[in-house]
Amino acid sequence: MSIASYLSKDIETSVEFETFRDAFREKLHKAFAMRGDFDEISTQRGLPPFMMREIQSVTPLSVFIPEEYGGRGGHVHECQAILAAASYESLALSLTLGINGALFLQPLTKYGSESIKGPIFDRFLEEKNLGGLMITEPDYGTDALSMQTSYTEEDDAYHLEGTKHWAGLTGWADFFLVAARRQGADGALGRDIDFFVADMNRPEQMIEVEEFYENLGLYMIPYGRNHVDIRVPTAHRLQPESTGIKMMLDILHRSRIEFPGMGMGFLKRILDEALEHCRERFVGGKPLIEYDQVRQRIAKLQAAYTACSAMCLHTSEHAHTDNNLAGEALSANAVKTVVTDLMQDAAQSLLQLTGGTGYRLDHVAGRSVVDSRPFQIFEGSNDVLYQQISESVLKSMRSLEEKNLYAFLSDYEMTHRAADYFEDTLDFEVDLSLPQRKLVELGRILGRVISMELTIELGDRGFRSDLISNCLQVFRKEVDGRVTAYRDHEPTEVVEDYVEGSAWLDYVNA
Repeated sequence: MSIASYLSKDIETSVEFETFRDAFREKLHKAFAMRGDFDEISTQRGLPPFMMREIQSVTPLSVFIPEEYGGRGGHVHECQAILAAASYESLALSLTLGINGALFLQPLTKYGSESIKGPIFDRFLEEKNLGGLMITEPDYGTDALSMQTSYTEEDDAYHLEGTKHWAGLTGWADFFLVAARRQGADGALGRDIDFFVADMNRPEQMIEVEEFYENLGLYMIPYGRNHVDIRVPTAHRLQPESTGIKMMLDILHRSRIEFPGMGMGFLKRILDEALEHCRERFVGGKPLIEYDQVRQRIAKLQAAYTACSAMCLHTSEHAHTDNNLAGEALSANAVKTVVTDLMQDAAQSLLQLTGGTGYRLDHVAGRSVVDSRPFQIFEGSNDVLYQQISESVLKSMRSLEEKNLYAFLSDYEMTHRAADYFEDTLDFEVDLSLPQRKLVELGRILGRVISMELTIELGDRGFRSDLISNCLQVFRKEVDGRVTAYRDHEPTEVVEDYVEGSAWLDYVNA
């Protein structure tokens, strides 16, 4: 059972949406399987115009646009289902839609002025425009709050100057949200962050592409370095509910918590490919699927599919633009990190199962490995987000003066039932001043316990009990193993001046 069919029953998706989603799937199949040799297209940069016209003909981005502006209403479960349908065929296409939805259309819906929303939404619906987001700078990636792109006020406009890179849809999107800091009269930059809508069809708002990057995967999406020297009307500045930093957190947390939509179709495709290959491939006179090690791999793929389904359900009920997610770092970070780890692990597993055949960029296995890898990096490196997960939990533990991890998790809303699986494993006191490497490892543990809680909730709604049971078993074993590693206190150190005395050839007994 797919998450899309699950949602259609339990969140009262209308029959009309079923028809809309089926039409979109048909267009995807026509574009990728019938009209184009996608094995060949996947190794080329960009996407042939006829394929994008085919995909855009059903206006999939309408799911992100409110009804009063002609869209389908911005219902999160519809957004998740459309992202899942796209990622079954192409992870890059799903990310393209995700960038448009979570990083442009939803922020515009929530924070844009009324005078600009209608005309921009019309262009998305009628002219099939695209939009993206520019935050990252060459010297400021994870440290986004130190960005150097600045803005000043000039009459009825804002003048933005700076450099942005790794902006998905570079040179392709019709609109960009550009993040910048106010420059004072003394030249100093303010601490807060503001966002501005730039229209690439207006000369004074056009952002110059200085370089297109040869990105390792996601060939369909152009990335590059952009020179920003533009003037936008005052109405193009987004209006935060409180501070710009909280607005940015709301935008990023909503985007992170929506990753499962992109992961859903991708993981289902990986699982389907693995099952088909292992049923048809014979080794030693029997199909691969009869080998115990192979069955273990496929069981883990099914666990990933189930956990992602649970995350899609959670996202659908919590990520609406009416909700402010600025303070929801824990759930957003846990969902983003775990689902992207599951995606990469699943791709690596399929590559292992398919062997040499899969080790080709034009094969779904090889392509999946390189396309899913950056999901663990962009919108917050997983190492950093795992650290933040731990810091959030430890902060709550300090406030409660609780040091025992199991005792805390058993009473915590996001883990209270999943904690029952670890009554012995997690029954230990946590050092509330852990080194970074331990914070990251603890974050991995916490992320998976939170994912188990979401999976239990999915089971309560009627999802297949055998898949739920398998998922919980797989995650429990992984957490047990990670706890063993976490509790190993023997330090590892870097030998920086390592060259002297380390040439193995000097020690050969000839």
